[in-house]
Amino acid sequence: MIIGTPREIKNHEYRVGLTPESARELVVHGHRVLVETGAGEGIGAHDRHYVEAGAEIVQDAAEIFAAAEMVVKVKEPQAAERAMLRPGQILYTYLHLAPDPDQTRDLMASGAICIAYETVTSPHGGLPLLKPMSQVAGRMSIQAGATALEKAHGGRGVLLGGVPGVAPGKICIIGGGVVGFNAAQMAAGLGADVTILDRDPEVLERVGTFFEARAKTRFSNRANLAECVAEADLVIGAVLIPGAEAPKLVTRDMLKTMRPGSVLVDVAIDQGGCFETSHATTHADPTYVVDGIVHYAVANMPGAVARTSTYALNNVTLPHALRIADLGWKEALRRDMHLARGLNVWNGKVTFEAVAEALGTDYVPVEQALA
Repeated sequence: MIIGTPREIKNHEYRVGLTPESARELVVHGHRVLVETGAGEGIGAHDRHYVEAGAEIVQDAAEIFAAAEMVVKVKEPQAAERAMLRPGQILYTYLHLAPDPDQTRDLMASGAICIAYETVTSPHGGLPLLKPMSQVAGRMSIQAGATALEKAHGGRGVLLGGVPGVAPGKICIIGGGVVGFNAAQMAAGLGADVTILDRDPEVLERVGTFFEARAKTRFSNRANLAECVAEADLVIGAVLIPGAEAPKLVTRDMLKTMRPGSVLVDVAIDQGGCFETSHATTHADPTYVVDGIVHYAVANMPGAVARTSTYALNNVTLPHALRIADLGWKEALRRDMHLARGLNVWNGKVTFEAVAEALGTDYVPVEQALA
């Protein structure tokens, strides 16, 4: 199979779909790998490293999309990239379609076979291709929130860890999954006053046992959420419904109960965000203020730590890429029901139910695509 990796063009996105080491694995399996010149610069992987791995360097994305049978990326294809997709071509990347009707329409119109990292499942019910980026984003959310809390960045001037004689900052983490857990690890390590909210008693028990006295847990109902948000210096939105648009849990009315200069970090922004006042921002202009509350909602947070993120991502995406390339997409998905859950668009149709429901489009079961 001919596999191509273009340079990412989203704002301040420095990750790359394939590392040189991943390219070598594909080449060893007998596949041809094309890499756009400069695609790996953001992680310190230069063209010569890809050539040494057996890949071929091409001059622009158009060559990648024209020649490749499978395009391996990191972020969702931008409009210019979607215009280059063709029927039957495999797109293997993050998509986050539920809050993005324009992208969904373009992918349907392209006729491409679109496999989304974020909906591939594991035998244990997790999301293994999303997990490493959730770990990165969760940990980064505390760094981003700490910076936004600084007075020079519009915050209320609170040091999360406090100092002797001065209380630490209060952090409210909504969601105890992978993002929330990793955010809590960083926050507790700083010495902040941490509260984790979740609706799953087993999650609350697990995080409570892990953190013991270093973090508090509360059941996430309306009253507890409102109280936690009102008291917080920093609120982390870490809620995920696989493939679906994130629920709007923090309303604009709640902002009025917060102290001016408090910060909201919406890690769920890729799926539309879990704060009513959220809209996606970029690393170039990461924050904005609504009703005196600083919002951070960068849609590709892990792109800022591109080397760590790329290698963590390739660890989990490469095995599936090899199976798709070795067996063909249809046979690979037939043999692995968890990989099949990643199929979001096929032959102009949406094949992931939560996406179809969020966008009001017709839904075709994956089984029909594999028949």
